[in-house]
Amino acid sequence: MACNVYRNGTGLHKGAMRPLAASNSSNVKSSSFKSRIPPSSNHSPGSAPLRRSKSAGGSDGVPGRVRVAVRLRPRNAEESVADADFADCVELQPELKRLKLRKNNWDSETYEFDEVLTEFASQKRVYEVVAKPVVESVLDGYNGTVMAYGQTGTGKTFTLGRLGEEDTSARGIMVRSMEEILANVSPETDSVSVSYLQLYMETIQDLLDPANDNISIVEDPKTGDVSLPGATHVEIRDEQDFMELLRRGEAHRIAANTKLNTESSRSHAILMVHVKRSVLGAEDVIPSETDKSSHFAKPPKPLVRKSKLVLVDLAGSERVHKSGSEGHMLEEAKSINLSLSALGKCINALAENSAHVPVRDSKLTRLLRDSFGGTARTSLIVTIGPSPRHRGETTSTILFGQRAMKVENMLRIKEEFDYKSLSRKLEIQLDKLIAENERQQKVFDDEVERINLEALNRVSEVERNFADALEKERLKYQMEYMESVKNLEEKMIENQQKHGCDGFMKDKCNGEGPVSSIVEDVAEVKKLLEKEIHMRKEAEDEVNKLKSQLGQCPDSGEGGGSEILKLQKALADEVRQKKKLEEEMIILRSQMLQLTFEADQMRRCLGRNGSANAYGGLDSPMSQVRDSLNGHKTPVAALFEQVGLQKILALLESEDANVRIHAVKVVANLAAEEANQERIVEAGGLTSLLMLLRSYEDENIGRVVAGAIANLAMNETNQELIMIQGGINLLSVTASRAEDPQSLRMVAGAIANLCGNDKLQTKLRSEGGIKALLGMARCGHPDVLSQVARGIANFAKCESRASTNGIKSGRSVLINDGALPWIVQNANNDSSPIRRHIELALCHLAQHEVNAKDMISGGALWELVRISRDCSREDIRSLARRTLNLSPIFRAEMRRLRIEV
Repeated sequence: MACNVYRNGTGLHKGAMRPLAASNSSNVKSSSFKSRIPPSSNHSPGSAPLRRSKSAGGSDGVPGRVRVAVRLRPRNAEESVADADFADCVELQPELKRLKLRKNNWDSETYEFDEVLTEFASQKRVYEVVAKPVVESVLDGYNGTVMAYGQTGTGKTFTLGRLGEEDTSARGIMVRSMEEILANVSPETDSVSVSYLQLYMETIQDLLDPANDNISIVEDPKTGDVSLPGATHVEIRDEQDFMELLRRGEAHRIAANTKLNTESSRSHAILMVHVKRSVLGAEDVIPSETDKSSHFAKPPKPLVRKSKLVLVDLAGSERVHKSGSEGHMLEEAKSINLSLSALGKCINALAENSAHVPVRDSKLTRLLRDSFGGTARTSLIVTIGPSPRHRGETTSTILFGQRAMKVENMLRIKEEFDYKSLSRKLEIQLDKLIAENERQQKVFDDEVERINLEALNRVSEVERNFADALEKERLKYQMEYMESVKNLEEKMIENQQKHGCDGFMKDKCNGEGPVSSIVEDVAEVKKLLEKEIHMRKEAEDEVNKLKSQLGQCPDSGEGGGSEILKLQKALADEVRQKKKLEEEMIILRSQMLQLTFEADQMRRCLGRNGSANAYGGLDSPMSQVRDSLNGHKTPVAALFEQVGLQKILALLESEDANVRIHAVKVVANLAAEEANQERIVEAGGLTSLLMLLRSYEDENIGRVVAGAIANLAMNETNQELIMIQGGINLLSVTASRAEDPQSLRMVAGAIANLCGNDKLQTKLRSEGGIKALLGMARCGHPDVLSQVARGIANFAKCESRASTNGIKSGRSVLINDGALPWIVQNANNDSSPIRRHIELALCHLAQHEVNAKDMISGGALWELVRISRDCSREDIRSLARRTLNLSPIFRAEMRRLRIEV
């Protein structure tokens, strides 16, 4: 699980308590109030830091010092009259982030803070320098605290809790913080809830439910987290709800009139904002066994980040003789001073790294346990007045802030796996898959029934045609026989009439030629008659034999040869049709088994990543579907056993276009699994796919073939085979003639995978792979542009690695091929995947001085500066900053343009 590390500030502020001498004031460097992350020596310049997120109780964290700002209140009417002859006891130097505290007219002490705000500073300015970094951290998943400390009447409540109903510019930190939180959360997936409390006389009371006046504090023994289970939690949907909640809480807060303030707060007000956000975790990278440069990415996991923003308006510290408190107000003042004193002791102990921190001395320190020395990012604003009459209180407030600047917290994100969201999503997907599987099964059954019925009808028709043909042959033979007998009888009668009976007998007696000729003719006629009778008998036997066999045709026969050949041809056509139907049945069966395989893969994935109890219910329906299809065998085994990989690959060469496209889809789905890729390549599947890509005519087949090759191209060994067999050139040609966005997306995905191989850089350039990738940007479809941007980022990363290792020199191939204008144009694309890949490509291109001038003239420098400031990913921001700072050409140009990073 990826961990988003957030830097709260620089290291420990040393020597913050020591007053600075006036003579050395010019040599003191002010510390930056913005967050900084020092470069790590464990990461190469071109690699992103690998981060792991931990729970709130984890041991890792990032040190972050408490940030302290001081704000001066202008003189009020009373001070303007009473102290008209006296100068202010405080002199501010906001440009140096210092203030001077005058002891007398000739002596003063100088103190340095993270921010110094004059009496003219606007509420917006105060929010941006004090609270906005904390609010942004809370939105990123960290806990945060903003607290106001100071003497009574110095403007703490004005700074934090001002509603600004009449004048929005006067709104305090509470209202502005909620405005920013509501503007950055999604109502569909995120939630924001608020509790508003006051700590009065060491009793925690609910300002939203005054009857709830004794809320207990509960600490988690494992993590040490502090919670208030008895407090009212109100779900906030918009700003109006929050404003109404603040008005209701302020109405119940205890205040009184003292000599120092007409509306002095007699309690500590605590506003707790709980933010729960749903995010997608970073992709886990798994190195390949063949080469560490190849990798496969698992899909991102849904996470829930729970963070808490605590806004504390402390009651003012006061001296009894100045405030004039008596009676019950005196007891209130004692309680306030005791709790503030306990807070000061805790901060002193943390600042001095004491072994014991007296957290349990007060409920205030227990509530703020996470804010000082805990895991929250904390900002403290101390408010002071200018009056020299209150120099002692002002000094005490300033020293409190100086001690707080020594406290360092360990920041952590609290992330939880969103089991409910994932389970709900997978249940919906499973229902869809089951419904689709049932629909496919019904379609398959209907198709099988239709094919069987059609086959029966054709067989019946063939039987009828064959019986009719046999009957015609029999009638023909009978007619020929009758005709032969009739001819013989006519011949005999003619001979008898020609010679006459007497002559016949005479010739016979004398033994002359005519008599012997007649005898020979009679014998010949008898022989012919016997032969005809024999032939008739054989024909009748053959007819009976053919009738009994119903479908078998004799190899040879006398007479009727042409008709028999026609029957043989008809039967051969029927055999081919039957074979075609068998192929269609194989395709339908493989599709059904593939769907079952994908569902089973999803179930196994869930079983590996989630709890067995949470996903146990998913196994039963899928097992029933799988068992009903292939007898408790896995879908992959059933697919190879019942259909066979060789038979599926053989269907790629089928004459029927429908058979070919179904076979390609099956191979593409199988190629999506790493376990099947080696078997497909060994069986010649890659060669068949490349041949089909070379000769395809149907764009649907081309699209699916390109998708199958893209799946196989995720493996480095397969990438080299694709290169050897001319796959780069084929993909380039396909990209030039494809128009459909889905086809272009598949081709761009295959080329993008090849761009991540260091060994293919030269081939990709020489065989037109890079130009084809850039040419596909003409489509303008977001999915195609995302793949183009990914390929450019992969190619730029390989180029950067080759240049660093001394393998390559000279300008980038991408710049030579004219890719820089497109990269700059899409560097701020609305689509997050496109923008992220382009930002990475720019950072890799900028790492080498030979590309710097072209990038400056092409406008890439401005995009690099924007990335270093505004990129949503911290690793890319750090890479851009480091690249700009290490390049002399970039530094010189930024100095000329007066750009600061």
